[in-house]
Amino acid sequence: MALTESTMLELGTIAPDFALTDVVSGKIVRRDDFRGKKALLVMFICAHCPYVKHIEKSIAALGKDYIGKPIGIVAISSNDAVIHPADNPAGLKMQAETCGFVFPYLYDESQAVAHAYKAACTPDIFLFDEGFHLVYRGQFDQSRPSNGVRVTGQDLRAAIDQVLAGNPIPKDQQPSVGCNIKWKA
Repeated sequence: MALTESTMLELGTIAPDFALTDVVSGKIVRRDDFRGKKALLVMFICAHCPYVKHIEKSIAALGKDYIGKPIGIVAISSNDAVIHPADNPAGLKMQAETCGFVFPYLYDESQAVAHAYKAACTPDIFLFDEGFHLVYRGQFDQSRPSNGVRVTGQDLRAAIDQVLAGNPIPKDQQPSVGCNIKWKA
């Protein structure tokens, strides 16, 4: 496992468009499906990464906690499923169902969406405002699989709460850290 940090895409960047299949429902989900929301959360995750496994139950809880609020949430897996078969659509669906994800979990087979977002690791987290401008990119919280810090999601939750309240988010943000995205050769 190669420890990789988020590229820390420039704040203000417009969320790249996407149209990807949800591994649970089979429906196509588009970025523009979330127009009219105060925020859009895009998380690049996968089924096999120990950094994602460490926080996946808290990611599911976050999704449930924000149901009914004006935020769109999607998870995207862009890993090469040939190299990591657990990250194929069936494996992702099993992860979504086991963890209880209540948001779409999309499969980026071509990896074009990950490239467009400059996603580098799993998890890699991007929060956009109602105009799809990037306002937060960084860590879920300070917990890592081996550091003994309890998983809370406090960094991401604070950013979400600020954008939903219409408040600015501090620009001093810590990069997400995890396994590198498994790019196709």
